[in-house]
Amino acid sequence: MRIASFNVNGVNGRLAILLDWLAETEPDVVCLQELKAPDGKFPQDAISAAGYQAIWHGQPRWNGVAILARGTEPLETRCGLPDGPDDGQSRYLEAAVRGVLIGCLYAPNGNPAPGPKFDYKLRWLDRLKAHAGDLLATGAPVVLAGDYNIIPSEIDVYRPERWTDDALFRPQVREAFARLLADGWTDAVRDLHPQERIYTFWDYLRNAFERDAGLRLDHFLLSPSIKDRLIASGVDRSVRGWQKASDHAPAWIELADAPAPKSPRRRKPKLAGRKDDARR
Repeated sequence: MRIASFNVNGVNGRLAILLDWLAETEPDVVCLQELKAPDGKFPQDAISAAGYQAIWHGQPRWNGVAILARGTEPLETRCGLPDGPDDGQSRYLEAAVRGVLIGCLYAPNGNPAPGPKFDYKLRWLDRLKAHAGDLLATGAPVVLAGDYNIIPSEIDVYRPERWTDDALFRPQVREAFARLLADGWTDAVRDLHPQERIYTFWDYLRNAFERDAGLRLDHFLLSPSIKDRLIASGVDRSVRGWQKASDHAPAWIELADAPAPKSPRRRKPKLAGRKDDARR
């Protein structure tokens, strides 16, 4: 089972890119973020024609999340995090797909920091942690996938000294991510690639992608009941090099139907190289 996460940065403006990537890679489940479209403008027909059923939680101009499932229907279990009755931002969606509970999330950016946006980010991460704890208590197989807008450690950013005051890298948000791991969640990409520099985001400015000046912002957290099924993870970084691409590349994990054996070691696929697809 391949589960992917893609901050598409405008689902209608980059629909052709999304459809080409779906046709090329055929993930089983896709978590989309930053739809930038109200519910009525979600491109349901085009996605259905590509072989995917979908649920979505949109918002005009900003935010928005969706879960796509190939050949089956995602069964919605939650829309929005608990304890946020006045929160009008579309940032969390949850569904059961093929026996796995999928939480698709788009955490707040939080800049400028300090300030009200950063305070909102910290409150939102507290709400995520509380809900994640409730999910752990069920013992269900859960994947929390999406754009966390958190750089967890120095290996996840090209020049860490330049990001010390940014809301993506401030100690409070890194600690929030660490607390999730301490609760029992597994960072899937780091679990298989503990020492590799892996990025999922490259800014549009200053030729960041060409210089590989990236950040790892898109993460998959696995519950204890599913972490032993993890067999592969990676980033489709060539998509970032396509014309009019999102500033994020799709990231993905693969889960076995049953827990992976202890020996031999789980397969660690080679990540996409630095020479990227320029076919577009």
